[in-house]
Amino acid sequence: MPNPKKPPAKRIQCLSLKMVREKPSILYPQRKISSPREAAELFRQFIGDSDRKVFCIMTLDTKNQPTALHEVSRGTLNASLVHPRETFKLAIMANAASIIACHNHPSGLPDPSREDVELTERIRDAGSLMGIELLDHLVLGENRFASMKERGLM
Repeated sequence: MPNPKKPPAKRIQCLSLKMVREKPSILYPQRKISSPREAAELFRQFIGDSDRKVFCIMTLDTKNQPTALHEVSRGTLNASLVHPRETFKLAIMANAASIIACHNHPSGLPDPSREDVELTERIRDAGSLMGIELLDHLVLGENRFASMKERGLM
């Protein structure tokens, strides 16, 4: 004889996700990113002279026009926790064709560390799976920057 008692119903949350503009927009007269230097200048406006490590991304459309800047992680003087999941969250919501990643080195020296190179590879590989290309990973120093693509590190 089957048990006439049914298990209680499972409550399922109904969710929605919305993007929120957190800072005033930045005007970009060139409209299209055509070099690592142009990207670095735009990121410098966004990150500023932070005394802690800040990792962020720029989302781009199919014509390499920036659509959004997103702070992914703000860390300590010499470390920042970054994961591909958080890195691509905004890129997916913004329908990005590609991204450029950037972080600062509060020490002022823009030389990429071994950890920077490993992170770049993880982000590149994750983006490849999702169809969102990582165009470059920039490291900002005091008055200089390093492009991992130009250095052959990605």
